Amino acid sequence: GNEGLAQAALSKPDLLVLDLGLPDMDGQQVLREFREWSTVPVLVLSVRASEVQKVEALDSGANDYVTKPFGIQEFLARVRALLRQAPAGEAQEAALNFGPLTVDLAYRRVMLDGVEVALTRKEYAVLAQLARHPGRVITQQQLLKDIWGPTHTEDSHYLRIVVGHLRQKLADDPTQPRFIVTEAGVGYRLLNA
Repeated sequence: GNEGLAQAALSKPDLLVLDLGLPDMDGQQVLREFREWSTVPVLVLSVRASEVQKVEALDSGANDYVTKPFGIQEFLARVRALLRQAPAGEAQEAALNFGPLTVDLAYRRVMLDGVEVALTRKEYAVLAQLARHPGRVITQQQLLKDIWGPTHTEDSHYLRIVVGHLRQKLADDPTQPRFIVTEAGVGYRLLNA
């Protein structure tokens, strides 16, 4: 899980093959974390054959899902198909800069004025989601679904608390924001530098 994410960040693969049955971490969580910073195609292999599991993986960012057992020729054909769809030599921008704020998606680090800011997993996930779409409003429901899961789309109080903590750590005044702007009743957006 964690080791695989670290290796993927360092090696920048063309394709990720992910087994959901990992010893140290749930494969669905690995997939969600990988999608926070990468658009590389993901092929999930799993013994989990229920429609619910497949839908969760595909909604979390998997490009394809194969249940075990499977034929090697089918597997290779699916790999070829995913590689054909992927942009050739896709350059992933590891670090996104917003003036004094840097969000390093590959290494999961946030710097403010050159000093690393310690964020919780949820705080980082919210900031990373906003950073991937600078200037664009991300709805509360989308953030809740992507970060807390599809059963939490109405739990906006979770999001308000996390954004409040994030603003404190970034010294971002909500009345005169430098980074995170609240679009009342809709969602949040990260200001472009």
